[in-house]
Amino acid sequence: MNARKEDTLAVRISRTLADRIIAGEIEPGTRLRQDYVAEEFGASHVPVREAFRRLEAQGLAVSEPRKGVRVASFALSEVREVAEMRAALEVLALRHAAPNITPAILDAAEEATRAGDNSHDVRSWEEANRRFHRLIVEPCGMPRLLAAIDDLHAASARFLFAAWRLDWEARTDHDHRAILAALRKGDVETACATLARHVQWVGQRPVPTAGGRQRKAFAIVG
Repeated sequence: MNARKEDTLAVRISRTLADRIIAGEIEPGTRLRQDYVAEEFGASHVPVREAFRRLEAQGLAVSEPRKGVRVASFALSEVREVAEMRAALEVLALRHAAPNITPAILDAAEEATRAGDNSHDVRSWEEANRRFHRLIVEPCGMPRLLAAIDDLHAASARFLFAAWRLDWEARTDHDHRAILAALRKGDVETACATLARHVQWVGQRPVPTAGGRQRKAFAIVG
């Protein structure tokens, strides 16, 4: 297998594992074993190790000396860290995006908000919510910044799915509408302030563990 194919396979492996981790199919603390993953994907250990490094870079896995790689846990401090990073980076992106945001973009973002309000499961809500946030920051034209924001949204999704896999209730997102109203009026400062507050709202709820007990789960609901 040449380097190019190994790199492509590493991307596919990391994306598949990331999807499973984010969806809660692989629980926090689970050890990721190279041999098992290599066997599943018919790969050597080289692309698997690269896939693990990609998961670490996304904050989805951690490497421990002599213990291998495991799925990262998420304490309240980790959730707050992601929330604060999202606030800083998304506001930065929105400031640069604002001069390039068109009425068509705002209309699409409003449609994404309506889709989120009408969602009856957490996965469809998260997709609509992520679409809203991406639409209003993408015109910044800063690919590295957008890539970092995408990684933070992946982490946010993981927290959210772990906490709200069940019993999701449809909700009306007033913050999204306030952000859109401010942008339509050209009030970038209000839009940025609302966005910063919005993405730092952390909710919590008890969730059952595999052992039958309960633990507190925290998530960014914004």
